[in-house]
Amino acid sequence: MDLFSEQGKYIKGRHLVTIFHNEQNLYTVLRIRVEETNDQYDDKEAVITGYFPRIHEQETYVFFGEFKEHPRFGSQFQATHFRKDLPQSKQGVITYLSSDLFKGIGKKIAENIVDTLGENAIASIMENPSLLERIPKLAPDKAKGLYDTLMEHQGLEQVMVALNQYGFGPQLSMKIFQAYKEQAIEIIRDNPFKLVEDIEGIGFGRADELGRQLGMTGNHPDRIKAACLYTLETSSIQSGHVFMSAEELLQDVKKLLEENEPHEIEFDQISSEIIQLGEEGKIIVEERRIYLPSLYFSEKGIVSNIKRILDQKEYEQQFPESEFLLALGSLEERLGVQYAPTQREAIQTALMSPMMILTGGPGTGKTTVIKGIVELYAELHGCSLDINDYKKEEPFPFLLAAPTGRAAKRMAESTGLPAVTIHRLLRWNGADGFDHDEDQQLEGKILIVDETSMVDTWLAHQLFKALPDHIQVILVGDEDQLPSVGPGQVLKDLLDSGKIPTVRLTDIYRQAEGSSIIELAHQIKKGTLPKDLSAQQRDRSFLRCAPGQISTVVEQVVVNAKKKGYSSKDIQVLAPMYRGPAGIDRLNLLMQEIFNPNPDGTRKELAFGDVKYRVGDKVLQLVNQPEANVFNGDMGEIVAIFYAKENTEKQDQMVVSYEGNEVTYTRQDLSQITHAYCCSVHKSQGSEFPIVILPVVKSYYRMLRRNLLYTAITRSRKFLILCGEEDAFRLGIERADDTKRNTTLGDKLIEAFPEETEPHSNNAGATDPSAEDYYHTMLNADPMIGMENLTPYDFMEESSH
Repeated sequence: MDLFSEQGKYIKGRHLVTIFHNEQNLYTVLRIRVEETNDQYDDKEAVITGYFPRIHEQETYVFFGEFKEHPRFGSQFQATHFRKDLPQSKQGVITYLSSDLFKGIGKKIAENIVDTLGENAIASIMENPSLLERIPKLAPDKAKGLYDTLMEHQGLEQVMVALNQYGFGPQLSMKIFQAYKEQAIEIIRDNPFKLVEDIEGIGFGRADELGRQLGMTGNHPDRIKAACLYTLETSSIQSGHVFMSAEELLQDVKKLLEENEPHEIEFDQISSEIIQLGEEGKIIVEERRIYLPSLYFSEKGIVSNIKRILDQKEYEQQFPESEFLLALGSLEERLGVQYAPTQREAIQTALMSPMMILTGGPGTGKTTVIKGIVELYAELHGCSLDINDYKKEEPFPFLLAAPTGRAAKRMAESTGLPAVTIHRLLRWNGADGFDHDEDQQLEGKILIVDETSMVDTWLAHQLFKALPDHIQVILVGDEDQLPSVGPGQVLKDLLDSGKIPTVRLTDIYRQAEGSSIIELAHQIKKGTLPKDLSAQQRDRSFLRCAPGQISTVVEQVVVNAKKKGYSSKDIQVLAPMYRGPAGIDRLNLLMQEIFNPNPDGTRKELAFGDVKYRVGDKVLQLVNQPEANVFNGDMGEIVAIFYAKENTEKQDQMVVSYEGNEVTYTRQDLSQITHAYCCSVHKSQGSEFPIVILPVVKSYYRMLRRNLLYTAITRSRKFLILCGEEDAFRLGIERADDTKRNTTLGDKLIEAFPEETEPHSNNAGATDPSAEDYYHTMLNADPMIGMENLTPYDFMEESSH
């Protein structure tokens, strides 16, 4: 196969003007003066779109692809690849090499090059730069400069052409080029499986297909190594595991390698390459557990940094108990509250320990305790809670953070203090990592992290290593919620280790008269359901329907809620799966037509694949974008759409407001968002909504588990509408999370404190979790102001009662 041959339709022309160029993904729109084409095109100029580096003015290029008709901008040539049109004649090559592009190469040296290497001199030099040693009067530094300039101006074009021949599209080709530069083709020919390791978006199957073209099949060592790394990474990303057992890895890799192979791959061949990967430092092997290095060292880093912080002993003697109790009594009087024994215990433990975990279900007063900790810390340490009282160079002592923007916002509202995402706290800057780390640690006296169950192993490591020695850390979370989307189960492991002071809040305080959502959540924690699950409650209902009726029931509930003045921000539909008649995609489309229809086409919209985004739509961010201060899980509203003809960049744009923070997306960025009228339960973590609608049917069975349903139900603040099959709901509750994650964080913490049996156990005031009335103490209820006469059934038509 000739890697540098071009086929199909092309257009050749001189570059006139670049209309748009994105430096991040290299998407480009430019205009050329047409010199030649093998397509039916008669105009003197043409618009070219594609993924290119900076195209040099007044240079001639050949673009390969096809003409497409744009609905607003007419005919455009969509290029898949391109090359610069090199001079073909002897005089053309001499003129090109003696141009201002090549410093120090005059006409005489250019003539020497062509006389020595012929009219194909440029291609020959790029293929074998040592040929320049044969050119008379060409100094080595000038030879190097000439070659470097040629590669800078020609290398990418040739690599793009070659990668296109291997079946890579322009976006992946750009990723490969940015990783390997001019060595891309050489590296791929030598070991195509390296792509699995280095290039995001290329899996084992794609690399294996390329390997077959190059004769690397069967038990080729590079093929086996790539399968091992791919299997480990898939296990961590998809299943949340920090490690795989050697036995499991061997079996999974063998299965993967033999999928498209006629010959059996022996276990000892795989074992041999695993040993080699360990010697190369690409995996870590510890007692038949096999880790990706980033996860292994993250766990070790979390443990060492927790031990560093816990070893600070002075907190235990900070204040005499009499002083603490006096200050607590004064605070209670000022706030008009009276803390329960476990809440007092939590506040005291937090203030007298370098680190504490505060856990409990909904309504148990975690927010009340957080506010008490902050207020009492300020009282005892004589510091202000008003950030404006601090000089610019003086650090604010209170650091409050959460994994998502919505959780941080709720934290700020409940405490009256600034709260940010963990990424923002650590100043994440994308590819360059975090500004705050072990070398530039955070400045602050006390850190409170809410929704800790959502924090994965990687992020926990980044956070803990950025903490100074003398800081007090309070980790807050609900241990019964879903684990993090990323690998690990940090909160659970910290709790299970018993090495960190822990207070479990068990008594339920936020329990309005006649309200049953929180009671239901706590029963689910125990794996039981009330007998009246399907009976109408004042704040909860269960609407029986078949899977095929889910969309109709959801539509009916939402339409009537809208009539009563509720907006799309008030109502959140949660579903475990994306596909199917009761899936997220279908329900999003349905709710868009209820809340944001466009029957006459007057509302601006942008089509992206099968989805149409409109001004006013509720959308969800899917990836972290720290430079714009928007992160995975943030919900926003589309506030503006600008078509290409309406802006100077000549490209469609969409503006989304995330609580006032406006982020602009081009069409190429739209894969970063999705509609948010309905979202997954995972994406809803850290948020609460006035109304939650939760469909549950047996077709969801693969995803239905107790902690998923518990997490979904606890997102509801005022009204909960369950719909679907009661048996499916019961099956989900009975099914505890059987997908145990492979982690060693808890074990490593226990090993770090070998001399102590239970050095940091502190559960005073917590009741026996097996006790009959564990979840049923109802105290100090907060009334649902203004909601006394409404029930979820008010959101339905009379005929459906």
